[in-house]
Amino acid sequence: MSTADAPVGEAEAHALFADLAAEKALVLAISGGPDSTALLYLAARWRAGGRTGPRLVAVTIDHGLRPEARREAATVKRLCEKLGVEHRTMRWTGVKPSTGIQEAARVARYRLLSAAARRAKAGCILTAHTLDDQAETVFFRVARGSGLAGLCGMARNVRIDDLTGEAGRPRDTIRSPRLAVERDTGAAMGRSGDDVMLVRPLLDLPKARLIVTLREAAIDYAHDPSNVDPRYARARIRKLMPALAIEGLTAQRLVRLARRVQRSEAAHEAVVNWAASRLGWGTDSRKLTLDRTNWASIPAEIALRLLGRAIGMVGNEGPVEFGKLEALVNALGAALTDGTPRFCRTLAGAMVSLRDDCIVIEQAPARRFRLRERDLGGKEARNA
Repeated sequence: MSTADAPVGEAEAHALFADLAAEKALVLAISGGPDSTALLYLAARWRAGGRTGPRLVAVTIDHGLRPEARREAATVKRLCEKLGVEHRTMRWTGVKPSTGIQEAARVARYRLLSAAARRAKAGCILTAHTLDDQAETVFFRVARGSGLAGLCGMARNVRIDDLTGEAGRPRDTIRSPRLAVERDTGAAMGRSGDDVMLVRPLLDLPKARLIVTLREAAIDYAHDPSNVDPRYARARIRKLMPALAIEGLTAQRLVRLARRVQRSEAAHEAVVNWAASRLGWGTDSRKLTLDRTNWASIPAEIALRLLGRAIGMVGNEGPVEFGKLEALVNALGAALTDGTPRFCRTLAGAMVSLRDDCIVIEQAPARRFRLRERDLGGKEARNA
């Protein structure tokens, strides 16, 4: 049997979870499908092999979208009892959206998992994203014209709150400096205070190896029909992958691309730090100023990231959409080149303007909605 087809052995499993050994508790996101069932089995085997280690709490989210979900949750519970792992089922209740259901379900899932982690006093939530998922993510973002940050794919460790606010990120975004790049931070998990981290320990393993592992252990798993439903982009991309692999665009090569972009991303962020200091960044998070005289000497990509970082810090309307940021930076560059005396644009709750020798980024004024005559009609409109 080749390495690509081999089950995950005990030593390999130990390495997957080694940096989590000091945690008090871990929440495992277990749907009952092959990937998450393998995560449950491997984590339980790892924990059973040590005298001390974190308490494991498996959580199954019932989104209320499929009648089979209750039965699958019950199956997961029985397997947890067999493996000696606590289990909880949480349900997404309330009215479901008529569009964007997968994205909404994803946000709801992360929020429920976050609540479960805080209840269990767990610092980390483990999900079963695999190498195949990583490849699909990179391809998905390429297809949607992502910037470099999007092509990094998924990081092994990321703050769960970043995902509940930006889950899936269908549009590429620029985040504040603390969130600028999802980095693998090792045992410390990059966590501070009450932060809960989402950890993807299986991210370097292909799905085929997980299935072989379950088969060898005689553990069954569920099949979610939405994974092959052509109404969803992920399912359509998944169907394309075998044909792309024939042409050389394998999952492994897409993941290799992501790793190379991650390396480039780290270098870019270091240069952004340098540029911020050169342009006199300042420390007031409500208002930042940049020296406009040196702006033209900053490489375009660094200028883009620098302004995106500033807007992410000052703005209060969520993540900065990449395409809109590009348009703003181009307009700012044109204004500086043409000597335009007045320039003022808003994006993501921040206002960017030119004043004297500075580019100023500050919180945008509150939006005002003016009632129009045709909306109110006649006298009421004139008196409004």
